[in-house]
Amino acid sequence: MSARIEKLLKEYPKLKRERDCLAHQIAHFRGVTAEEVIESMYTPRMDGERVQTSGTSDKTAQIALNYQERMERINREWFGHLENKLRVLNEELQFLEAALGSLSKKLPEVMRDMVIGQMTWDALSTKYYVSRRMIGKYRKRAIEELDSLYEVRDKEVVAYILD
Repeated sequence: MSARIEKLLKEYPKLKRERDCLAHQIAHFRGVTAEEVIESMYTPRMDGERVQTSGTSDKTAQIALNYQERMERINREWFGHLENKLRVLNEELQFLEAALGSLSKKLPEVMRDMVIGQMTWDALSTKYYVSRRMIGKYRKRAIEELDSLYEVRDKEVVAYILD
């Protein structure tokens, strides 16, 4: 599990950027346009000879009848997908930030500066008056504690799902 924690710590800035981009996409959501839907529906298909069975014989009329409904469905599904992805990302980042804050002793400050503040090990060792080696020990201890916090979280999720 510690590999998962290390990956989260390393990718924190990337996850924040992704969250910000998703929030921007949602705030400025336009969806697909009517022209794009009509164009996708109007692409000619050559399936061989066909016998007409519907009452509407004109391809353009079929498109006109269906495009609005299809466009709304596509836009609704896409917007829902973006919202769900943003919700999951927000929950993950909030849990990580809360978990960092609940570490023991000096670890919350050091790890917040390291992960959220993106401070280098040299800057951390200067700020906290410790060696780089000690920063490494703090990081290792923090990962162990985070590992146990994530383990508890995972067990709670499994228990909820199974109940």
